[in-house]
Amino acid sequence: MLSSIKLILTRVSSIEYFFEKATIPLLLILFLLAGCASPKKRIIKSISGSLKAENTKNYFTGILIIDSQTRDTLYNQNSRKYFIPASNTKIFTLYSSLKLLPEKIPALKYISQNDTLYFEGTGDPTLLHSYFQNTEAIDFLKDKKNIALYLNNFEDAKLGPGWSWDDYHYYYQPERGSLPLYGNILTLFNLPERNVAPSYFQDSVVDLDFGINRESEKNFFYFSSRRKDTVEIPFRTDATLTKKLLEEALGKKIKLVDKMPSGEKKLLYSAPTDSVLKRMMMESDNFLAEQLLILASSTLSDTLSSASARDYVLDELLKDLKQEPRWVDGSGLSRYNLFTPESMVQVLHEMYREIPRERLFAFFPKGGVSGTLEDWYPGNPEPYIIAKTGSLGNNHCLSGYLLTKSGKTLIFSFMNNHFRRPSSEIKKRMQRIFEEIRDTY
Repeated sequence: MLSSIKLILTRVSSIEYFFEKATIPLLLILFLLAGCASPKKRIIKSISGSLKAENTKNYFTGILIIDSQTRDTLYNQNSRKYFIPASNTKIFTLYSSLKLLPEKIPALKYISQNDTLYFEGTGDPTLLHSYFQNTEAIDFLKDKKNIALYLNNFEDAKLGPGWSWDDYHYYYQPERGSLPLYGNILTLFNLPERNVAPSYFQDSVVDLDFGINRESEKNFFYFSSRRKDTVEIPFRTDATLTKKLLEEALGKKIKLVDKMPSGEKKLLYSAPTDSVLKRMMMESDNFLAEQLLILASSTLSDTLSSASARDYVLDELLKDLKQEPRWVDGSGLSRYNLFTPESMVQVLHEMYREIPRERLFAFFPKGGVSGTLEDWYPGNPEPYIIAKTGSLGNNHCLSGYLLTKSGKTLIFSFMNNHFRRPSSEIKKRMQRIFEEIRDTY
């Protein structure tokens, strides 16, 4: 008993001696280390509490948040589970485009033989597009005496796998192709008279307020003269229509051919690639996203196939992904797409590591300021969320970068699938969580 008391007194004496001799810097380090752990613990507790309070048991939530510098995980829930990403798919399309496309968009591949210029499309979405107003290819072709167009280099279907068949007449689901014109969109407005662009369809528009904008199998459109808005309607594409639209734009006849002559093809370039990528991400433009993957395939082969571009990216550029996605289109329109939050964060981190920060952030919508985030996640006072949204019925995702008040840059993916409530409720919960992280980490 006496020996035990002596041992305890000896240990107490040793502790007292340590604190007598410990230097102030050492004590400060100990306190700082203790303080560093507490914000992370508070955030973990706060997010977990929020998810529990909001009753997320009847739908699926996946979150991964990491520090961009240390790669330490700040929060992780279901990050290796697969989710329908919706337009978060465009993050992979952005990565692919940055890796495979040159500074300017490849517009045409062409070769001259005798007195004829033969050309084929590359998938360039900007030609005669209402936003880009690009006429590079038209200006180039106008100077040629004889023109021959080859359209059989496109392997994809016009509509992507898993796209909703009854969305064919809505602006967000145009057809894909090797040589799209006007964004494969008919634009209609009444100011003060009816304006139809391209004018080729002037006689195909009926003055009628109808439940659909276009017949499903033909270019027959409905647009009331009483409407005050601008309506964009996808038109059906085929070789004959492409030929006629080009002839109208060029003011001369062209011919269609079954094959390209042998020989080395030259390239014509059009719009700056970054301008197309920014528009795709800011507006969540499905048409641009689809065509960008087709363009990417044009740098790998003369045959245009978005599948070949996706396969190349996954097999060669992202072969170290921890969970291989099911990736079927460029836009995220398809519910067949399946990605994990961890894969999203991995690609976002790759871009953050490889691309100058200012250029990278310029592609993404900013909370409270621009694009699809203009009405959400406002800064205090500066934007703190730089990210891509992804929304389909009953699904909402957000992936990108979060800037904390302490100066840290976090990379995150926050996915919500299969909820039966207004998406605004999901966004409000996400906003509360993001603000907590911004202010405390």
